[in-house]
Amino acid sequence: QVQLVESGGGLVPPGGSLRLSCAASGNIFSIYAMGWYRQAPGKQRERVAIITSGGSPNYANSVKGRFTISTDNAKKTVYLQMNDLKPEDTALYYCNLHDPRYDTDYWGKGTLVTVSS
Repeated sequence: QVQLVESGGGLVPPGGSLRLSCAASGNIFSIYAMGWYRQAPGKQRERVAIITSGGSPNYANSVKGRFTISTDNAKKTVYLQMNDLKPEDTALYYCNLHDPRYDTDYWGKGTLVTVSS
């Protein structure tokens, strides 16, 4: 089993920055992908950014150039640096880990990001 614990959400004005963290623990294979998804009120969950254990990032078009995903493999932690935040970035942000051995996804409980003046 895998546990994911997110932190770093909060209230920030437009143009501000936040850094989200997600620490994974449990039975984690050496090859995996971790990432961030978000769900705004009344909308479907969407992928924000993912990164493989080999270090290849992938971003949603809406966050390219503003968000950066990184990982510390030794700590099994993934980070999301969010800059130039916009009101439309307001959402509940979920951490995800994909285990290719079983084609299984694990999810954190979410951390709320609110962008408002």
